[in-house]
Amino acid sequence: MRPSENFDPVRAARRLLSEARSGALGSIQPSGAPYASLVTVATMPDAAPILLLSKLARHTQNIQQDPRVSLLLEERRTGDPLEGSRISISGTIAPTELATAERRFLARHPSSAAYSGFKDFGFWRIEMTGGHLVAGFGRIIDLRASDLAIEADPLLEAEEGAIRHMNDDHADAIRLYATRLLGAPDGAWRIIGIDPEGCDLMCEDTVRRLDFPQRVMNATALRQILAELARQARGA
Repeated sequence: MRPSENFDPVRAARRLLSEARSGALGSIQPSGAPYASLVTVATMPDAAPILLLSKLARHTQNIQQDPRVSLLLEERRTGDPLEGSRISISGTIAPTELATAERRFLARHPSSAAYSGFKDFGFWRIEMTGGHLVAGFGRIIDLRASDLAIEADPLLEAEEGAIRHMNDDHADAIRLYATRLLGAPDGAWRIIGIDPEGCDLMCEDTVRRLDFPQRVMNATALRQILAELARQARGA
């Protein structure tokens, strides 16, 4: 099917990637049979999914033999689950020791810090090759890897410091982003990720994506856009 008018499948897919905290990981057993397991998920600044896996888990044993995987992510909502949006990501998975992967994963799953340092646990990154988005009638579309990925290089160095600054000094603005710009319930919202196209906000177990009105290419532009969004939120 072709996407209906006034629907942006790329933005919908990236929102699912940004807001998901768990999903179903599909791997291939040595016998060739498929295997599905529940995993917790976060994303890198370029939108690549990252997982924290134990070497003892069957899915880890599977991917050590065959790195091809799928990852099903769904929109959490009440009512009929088939009425919600979901995306099936295809790709290959490999270990990563990047500090950004650990920082971003633990920001989304703080309780994982209790065991993330164990020798049998490690972080894995999915290199996406494509995705299949189902977002309602007339909104079913295959997406390329280039549709899903975000070019994050311009803000990589500034991200960690910007997150810390916003959470420490501008918690009131973050709260307004969530409640007035996204219509989310009031709470102790904080920023857990920033990339050139938006930021991820989290309160308790809920993550919401706030898209920027235009792409941000450097730290100065990031400060300006966050300030402008705060002004818009206060006036909403």
